[in-house]
Amino acid sequence: MTFSALPAFSAPPTTDELRARAEAALRRCGAEPPGDGGGVVARTPVTGGVLCSLPAASVEGVDAAVGAAAEAFRTWRAVPAPVRGALVKRLGELLTVHKEDLAELVTIEVGKIRSEALGEVQEMIDICDFAVGLSRQLYGRTMASERPGHRLAETWHPLGVVGVISAFNFPVAVWAWNTAVALVCGDTVVWKPSELTPLTALACDALLARAAAGAGAPAGVHRLVVGGRETGERLVDDPRVALVSATGSVRMGREVAPRVAARFGRCLLELGGNNAAVVTPSADLDLAVRGIVFSAAGTAGQRCTTLRRLIAHQDVADRLVEKVVHAYGQLPVGDPFDAATLVGPLIDGRALRAMGEALEEARADGGKVLTGGERVAADVAADAAYVRPAVVRMPAQTGVVRRETFAPILYVLTYRTLDEAIALHNGVPQGLSSSIFTRDQREAERFLAVDGSDCGIANVNIGTSGAEIGGAFGGEKETGGGRESGSDAWRAYMRRATNTVNHGDDLPLAQGVHFL
Repeated sequence: MTFSALPAFSAPPTTDELRARAEAALRRCGAEPPGDGGGVVARTPVTGGVLCSLPAASVEGVDAAVGAAAEAFRTWRAVPAPVRGALVKRLGELLTVHKEDLAELVTIEVGKIRSEALGEVQEMIDICDFAVGLSRQLYGRTMASERPGHRLAETWHPLGVVGVISAFNFPVAVWAWNTAVALVCGDTVVWKPSELTPLTALACDALLARAAAGAGAPAGVHRLVVGGRETGERLVDDPRVALVSATGSVRMGREVAPRVAARFGRCLLELGGNNAAVVTPSADLDLAVRGIVFSAAGTAGQRCTTLRRLIAHQDVADRLVEKVVHAYGQLPVGDPFDAATLVGPLIDGRALRAMGEALEEARADGGKVLTGGERVAADVAADAAYVRPAVVRMPAQTGVVRRETFAPILYVLTYRTLDEAIALHNGVPQGLSSSIFTRDQREAERFLAVDGSDCGIANVNIGTSGAEIGGAFGGEKETGGGRESGSDAWRAYMRRATNTVNHGDDLPLAQGVHFL
């Protein structure tokens, strides 16, 4: 594995330049750039500066949005699914045309490097393709009936209004996962984006509105409500919202789930991850390093699937750590628009403080910071939070290791037996993504077995991040248990009905019951 020489910090554009670029991208997508005078402040982590502000949705505004979606559902649910798919097909076409515009907004609002921002938009396009095909494959089952002259089957029907609450780190892909699938399932959508990324939401809403108009869909098929906690709470508590799909912290999930359950609504939760990779003695270490570095340092450690724990066999740990530390020393940190940059900024100062506090706690627990953790170019970008990703050798899986810190910190632990490695791996409250690097098929199969990884995603010889849309995405334990995107995740957006049809002349009862 080779790396180019580490360049000097690449200074980002100014806030004024970024504001002009954001406004231009919004207009190309068909959205009017907001001015100032609202309660939701749009900032860019690239400089830390303010781009604009826009009004938060009022209580009445949220209620009206849900009402419009509920009214549109009455019409949309009766539209044949393949016809609903035509709307999503058109959305995918518009996303393809405006891929660069949306990636521009993602980088401005989140700080993702250019290739990752483009990749996120491509994920939107891919899920639209998937959902269009799905619109002709919303299959039920036919089952054998114990009663003669009877047919037993199941059918799937649209569920209702879907409330989507998304997080800052994937401001458009997670919305698309939910919205594309929900629309072909016959649902309508009310979207509450992160208050940190309102501009990408405005662009996506404008593109979907264009697609809906072209497809003749009812006007309320999609509604956007921008705001903070109060906006989300109003959406969560509304009994007209059949499903709340919420992505965010475990703390948020603990609040959302009981409130939705109290009104007998449905929840789809995608919460925290504390993902680990096990590296065995047989592993290809160069391959492992590539997977580790991308998973741990990509998106500045701000993915729910970010690799946070490296569990290495004691026979290879020193060599592996040396390679990882060397790779970290070559990672260019700076302007996410610069093609040479691999690590952009943290989202804000709170993330910077959380990273510093976690490293201090790790040191207090006996950990040794091997590289990184320091702020970069504070004099050049005083209001932005650029940091070097950190690698920390830990003597044990202490409290700070068991918690998710949304920043690029990789904790290194060692093990002697595979049983010990799996126990360490599973010994955290979260259960999203996992991986093992090995060339031993028995080790790989054990990791994937029922007594192996307890996560919703388990990989072999790749890192923990970078899931494809074809598989269902989600995790167990404190990650929430939800599944989005591919496979049969569509079932969360529909209701199931079991049908029994008697096509005979008699009326036999099940289980041999006799009555009349």
